[in-house]
Amino acid sequence: MRRTTFHRASLAAASLLLLAGCGSQGGGGDKGSGTVSAKPTPTPSATSTPTPSASGSSAGCTPLTSDLTAADSGRTFCLAQDGAFRVTLTGSEQRPWKKITAAGDTAALKEINYGIMLRGSDAGAAYQAVASGTVTLSSTRPLCAEPTAPGRVSCKGIQEWQVTVRVE
Repeated sequence: MRRTTFHRASLAAASLLLLAGCGSQGGGGDKGSGTVSAKPTPTPSATSTPTPSASGSSAGCTPLTSDLTAADSGRTFCLAQDGAFRVTLTGSEQRPWKKITAAGDTAALKEINYGIMLRGSDAGAAYQAVASGTVTLSSTRPLCAEPTAPGRVSCKGIQEWQVTVRVE
């Protein structure tokens, strides 16, 4: 009886260690954001007052002045009509990003030519602001790499990327 109890305890401890290692950010050339959460958390602004948008109104969002990356997940940006921007999400062969999708007032942004070729594991898009509205851009990728041999540990976790763009 004692031997069975020891075996079950060892198996439970080994399972916990394997699961804990699955979410770690190891090497392998993966250039993700380095943070993973079930829900994107907004990055606090440097000031507590609303940031004026590119169109001059105070909307409580950050002016979109550069291209977006995985590090921008969870943030809200403002963009004046006729403004344009790119989104580049760099993945790896083991953890590729899915195509970027838009939801909300999708007529506010028009997808334009990205201009460069991406690897199959990366996701990218370029947009031009054509009307007022709020659009949510999002993508996902596996949290863990798929096992490369039978009997290896895998996980079903998903890393989410999401930003909100307000066109004014």
